[in-house]
Formats: sequence, C-alpha cells, structure tokens
Amino acid sequence: MEMGPCEENFIDQIRTILSSRKRGVIEHPPFSHAAVLVPLFKKGEDCHLLFTKRSDQVKYHKGEISFPGGVVDEEDLELVSTALREAHEEIGLKKSDVQIIGILDDIVTITEFIVTPIVGLFPYPYPFKVSEVEIAELIEVPLSSLLGDECFSEQEIIRGGQKEVVYAYQYEKHLIWGATARILKQFLDLITISKNT
Repeated sequence: MEMGPCEENFIDQIRTILSSRKRGVIEHPPFSHAAVLVPLFKKGEDCHLLFTKRSDQVKYHKGEISFPGGVVDEEDLELVSTALREAHEEIGLKKSDVQIIGILDDIVTITEFIVTPIVGLFPYPYPFKVSEVEIAELIEVPLSSLLGDECFSEQEIIRGGQKEVVYAYQYEKHLIWGATARILKQFLDLITISKNT
C-alpha cells in the first residue's frame, strides 16, 4: 500500500487488510489479558499515530512510550471495550469518537500480559484530558517518519536462555521499544506489505 495522504480510501485499505487475515490469538491462562488502542488520526495531509509517555508513578513500564491501554476489567464486554475504556481514562478520548479499524495479533509482554492491539481512528485536533498520574506526555508521530530505515533498529538478545529479537524506533528524542515497538512493527509491516508485492 502506498503511503499516500490520510484519506478515507487509505483507512479503508487498512480496514480491508486487517479484516481479510487470520488474527494471531494467544491463550495462556496464567497470564492476564490486556488491550491497547493503536490510535490513528489525520493531521494535515498525513496519518499520524498517537503514543503516550508513561509517568514515573505507574506500576509497570515507568517512563516508557506506549499506546493507551491496560488490563481487562470484569465489566469490559470485549477487548475493544478495554482499549476504549483505558484510552478514555488515560487521555480523555471518548469511545464514541473512535472508529474501530481492526485488530492486530496478540503479543505477550515480559511482564506476562497477553496484549491485544486495537486499531482505531479518532478526529483531530482533539480536546485530550490527560491523566497526570499515568501519562507524562502525548507524542504525535507521522506514519511516514516511522517507515524510514534510519529510524528502525533490531538486535538479538538472550533472555531466559532464549534468543529474542528486540525492535526499536527512534522518533526525534523518543525511543519506542519493547512491546510497543513489536505492535508498531506488526502494524507497519501489514500496511506496507502490499507495496512490495
């Protein structure tokens, strides 16, 4: 898919790609389920992704760059509900303002959560209400800037006796790594794969 302007047909292409594939689902009962929103928005002519920088007051992943999200609550009807509820709690994004585009493959974090990433589109500019306890900063990143080879790196590490590939994206002063980088790579690979076929 060509990275053109962030128009309706581009969003429709993403929706088609996500709906026409078999999603990778992980079931591992001792691990808790969580969901994140991968929030897309149009700024100028370009599609952007919204990331959050976590505060130093949160329990997990202090100071890291992530997508809005968290652990499934009993009252959540489905994983989409979890992602939307957490996005509202963390950044004030109302669920009625989010158009769900599709769902990516589950991933497992080193903190033993199974995370389901939900891709959604919201209108911009937006009157965010940021939870200062949880979020230190909102980071708006153009999709096009994440596709350059110079911003992406990968390295092999040994964790628990197993080889593991760790991805990272550098945007300005921000380093996106860990589970967020794995979700981001999955998303970028999917939306750019048809460009090369």
